[in-house]
Amino acid sequence: MTRDDHERRMERASRAAAHFGLAGLIVTPGPDLVWLCGYQPPAATERLTALVIAPGRPPRLLVPVLEQPDAERAAGADAMDVVGWTDGTNPYELLAKWLEPEGRYGVSDATWALHLLGLQRALPDSAYRALTEVMPMLRAVKDAHEVARLAAAGAAADATYEKILGVRFAGRRESEVAEDLARLLIEHGHSQVDFTVVGSGPNGANPHHEAGERVIEDGDMVVLDFGGLKDGYGSDTTRTVHVGEPSAEERKVHDIVREAQQAAFEAVRPGVACQDIDRVARRVIKAAGYGEYFIHRTGHGIGVTTHEPPYLVEGEHLPLVAGMCFSIEPGIYLPGRFGVRIEDIVTCTESGGRRLNDTDRALAVVR
Repeated sequence: MTRDDHERRMERASRAAAHFGLAGLIVTPGPDLVWLCGYQPPAATERLTALVIAPGRPPRLLVPVLEQPDAERAAGADAMDVVGWTDGTNPYELLAKWLEPEGRYGVSDATWALHLLGLQRALPDSAYRALTEVMPMLRAVKDAHEVARLAAAGAAADATYEKILGVRFAGRRESEVAEDLARLLIEHGHSQVDFTVVGSGPNGANPHHEAGERVIEDGDMVVLDFGGLKDGYGSDTTRTVHVGEPSAEERKVHDIVREAQQAAFEAVRPGVACQDIDRVARRVIKAAGYGEYFIHRTGHGIGVTTHEPPYLVEGEHLPLVAGMCFSIEPGIYLPGRFGVRIEDIVTCTESGGRRLNDTDRALAVVR
């Protein structure tokens, strides 16, 4: 990302703050800070780092003076003022001088309570709201560069899946297959692995099962859900495989989930409410008699983090906009028996949805 990219993002954030009636935004270390100005502190510490974006004023980044050289090398540094503070001074009083005493500010979700409480002591008449609450779509609409990075991350996850189909499952622990997934993600360009769910047999009925010491057996259905970051953007895909030939019931359940996933994908287009994508997937599964076993939302946004707005869930009325990127991942989970989930990352375009994962969604048979 270039200086101009970050300058445009900070200008966009400033306009959004004014639109929502905020005096400005206060952004501390986390994904919002990286996305806006390209700066990620060398380590999370108790020392305050805060970017202030206020309509009509240039952005300012307050950092510990010992980290100021790093901040001044950030991609967006030339588009903001970088100011250092020294130990022995009160950074909240310094930050307060940049703010309106009775202002209403949006604060990044990752802000430590320590820092927010310190700022409230310095400005007791100020008010604060979480960015996800007041501006949930700040990072939701991706530009072409971001979509390209998400597509590259998706392609790397696809390559990982193709390779994992060739390893042996039967007789190995879930944790061993999870290690294979992590290694393959790194080999295909990921800098960070966030999760490698391997849910075999009854463990597959737990959507967020952590790969454990269960030995995978012949006849097991196995849910594989894995992803991380590549070049700063996320991957997240799920496929369900079977060790040996599946039963007729296992194929039936997998086919239902596949149909639900396809129906939800075909419903993607600008203007459709997020909850309507969830409803389409849920309708298919409910009609097949498994509605009570679909126990989570249909999808979540993805970008510089693997979970972010928008969320495809009942009650979310926000409309899809071209450039939004999100998962579509319906599932059926039969307690004590097995689970099935199929997940792709999808971007909304002017003409409908475009998948960023292209591996076969059929039930793969592994050994």
